[in-house]
Amino acid sequence: MAKAKKPVAKKAPAKKKAAPKKVAKKTTKKVAKEMLLVGSKTKVALKGSGKQTFMVSSDTMDALNEHVYWLISQAQARAAANGRKTIRPYDILA
Repeated sequence: MAKAKKPVAKKAPAKKKAAPKKVAKKTTKKVAKEMLLVGSKTKVALKGSGKQTFMVSSDTMDALNEHVYWLISQAQARAAANGRKTIRPYDILA
């Protein structure tokens, strides 16, 4: 006796899996902040004039820019501590 073949049910096509999202690699590099200073004018001021003139190293502008960002954050904190949304000149100079 011959066995009857069972009908094979067709499988629905498998759904494609979504590609895994690419995860950005963490870097140890600091992200450069936008330069707030005019480089040529700042270098002229740093070099000075008269009897003694100074050389300006390549990373001086970056350090000065970081200091300006720090002054701004301090002024923001002082204005907020005083309940103001307006930064006043004495917030920066204090």
